[in-house]
Amino acid sequence: MSVNREAALREISDILLPDGRTLEKADLVRAFSVEGDTIRFVLEVADAAAARALAPVEAEARRRLEGMPGVARVQIVMTAPAGKPKGEPVRSSGAAPSLQIGRHPTGQAGPQAIPGVRNIIAIGSGKGGVGKSTVTSNLAVALARAGRRVGLLDADIYGPSQPRMMGVSGRPASPDGQHIEPLHAHGVTVMSIGLMLKEGEAVVWRGPMLMGAMQQMLQQVNWGELDVLLIDLPPGTGDVQLSLCQKAAVTGAIIVSTPQDVALLDARRAIDMFNKLKTPVLGLVENMSTYVCPNCGHEAHLFGHGGVAAEAARLGLPFLGALPLELEVRLAGDSGLPVALSEGATAQAYAQLAGRLIGDSVA
Repeated sequence: MSVNREAALREISDILLPDGRTLEKADLVRAFSVEGDTIRFVLEVADAAAARALAPVEAEARRRLEGMPGVARVQIVMTAPAGKPKGEPVRSSGAAPSLQIGRHPTGQAGPQAIPGVRNIIAIGSGKGGVGKSTVTSNLAVALARAGRRVGLLDADIYGPSQPRMMGVSGRPASPDGQHIEPLHAHGVTVMSIGLMLKEGEAVVWRGPMLMGAMQQMLQQVNWGELDVLLIDLPPGTGDVQLSLCQKAAVTGAIIVSTPQDVALLDARRAIDMFNKLKTPVLGLVENMSTYVCPNCGHEAHLFGHGGVAAEAARLGLPFLGALPLELEVRLAGDSGLPVALSEGATAQAYAQLAGRLIGDSVA
């Protein structure tokens, strides 16, 4: 029996919170999704104290949903964003900022640091379709779970996907018309051009406007105190990459590739670009490395295997790890609950990647 999403939401809507409001009235439920017999959603609260107070609410929601016909599993994640004042809502109030994104860049004397941000790591790829954005969102969550203060900037201007993958929505506010208040999810501070657009709306900009937007999102977002800001770059070697390295003091770059030869050809171009821009390449990640059949356990290498590790060795660069190709990763990203939030083998792979960066003192 299929589970109806609206019916599931109604099932938990009247649960009472400690302040007397219902769960529906408090508007704490985010990224509610039904995938087969599994229900996933986020309870977003103001701070850790509020999260502890809502533990009985979480338990009651789980009990009710698990009692519905056709429901086999309920996954609830309670997030308490770092750096938010108590009582301030996680989600945007919906107030439209007067700040216009997409202007021509302003003059600046060389790369500048972002106030409060210790490290800036660009995550790039030579071509699209290698899972760069998925790696970025999950790495951000893994670093946050490891205790780091993490920001995520979706700089893939033509194809922003982080709002969906991180489960954030609402137009960021700009109270003074000069600075933007980012959103928060899963312990990560998030900003994306996609939050400034209607869903499905295309960005049709020339190079100068791209460069200006990049500069604004670096310098006019209130990032707060961060140990690391991850920047999800568009694929290729274009204006956004050039603007980033010219405008910001980038600590280094991570290159994501699948093992296949075509992807590696383009990954080499991305590495060469960062070398020319005097940006250190911190290492390479092999994504979609292995697929294990959930029915028979057979392991297959659909895109080849070991190519990225061999390329890293050839270039004398660190190989940061191999990540599997799994249906769970796609489902988690579509639902706004990155797989790194879970406790499985894939989450552990991201935790190990985060640990490697922390060990190298760049996160």
